[in-house]
Amino acid sequence: MTKSICITLLLTALSPHLLPSCHSLTLPPSSMIERPSSPSSPLLSSRRLALSTLSTAALTLLSSPIAARAEDSGKQQQQRKYQRYPSIRFIAALGDPTSSSGTGAETWGLWRDDPGPRGVYLRDYDRRLASNDNVAPAGWKFDPKDWWVEEHGLIMSTPEPLPRKSLDRDTREVIPEKSYVVTGDREVTTILTVRENGTWELAKGTLYDVTHLPCRSAAYRGEGCAPKNANLKDFPVKPGAEMPVIGGCDKQDYAVLFVLGEAI
Repeated sequence: MTKSICITLLLTALSPHLLPSCHSLTLPPSSMIERPSSPSSPLLSSRRLALSTLSTAALTLLSSPIAARAEDSGKQQQQRKYQRYPSIRFIAALGDPTSSSGTGAETWGLWRDDPGPRGVYLRDYDRRLASNDNVAPAGWKFDPKDWWVEEHGLIMSTPEPLPRKSLDRDTREVIPEKSYVVTGDREVTTILTVRENGTWELAKGTLYDVTHLPCRSAAYRGEGCAPKNANLKDFPVKPGAEMPVIGGCDKQDYAVLFVLGEAI
């Protein structure tokens, strides 16, 4: 998720006319979107700057007010406020790409920072990971039994479990669900709600609609699974294609969703 193909698409999307279409979406009004209390951030790469700009521009377009839905209770929730992130986050999702709801969100992951720039190329595993007790230059720990690769052959940090609970800031009550603003940087920007029981749903569109196709990711697992088994000629991976099989590994492909903000 670090090379020119992703950057070009993101920079193109910055045009007001080419940003993900938000008219007709049931999204919170801009007056309900709060800025983070500490908006300052360190110097970012051009890719990170592009992602951050996309976050600001896309969330500005969330101007069609509705109330979030609570399908499990059958009652309409109060309107929620949404806070934009200082930079794009990334969800690794599993599910039927043609579905708008499902189960299994307890297996989804979240990268709070773009994992690509912090990654290590497969060809550099021995020199930059194995020789340093499997600690990457960026500080994350490589797990030989469960490791992740993106479309250009970069080994990435393992994502954290996707948070599925939130806190009511007024009552301090724990809510057994959490809502995110997600997009695939194409036509659909919408609300993803995940629940503590692992169910998930999109307010609009399907999982495919909010998948960023150029960004591919997969987890490689197993006792005999090693980066040295990878065929470097299999990379880069074409947009929308499956990640390559690596000898000795059980592979699990994940869809990548851009996360612009969350309900507060």
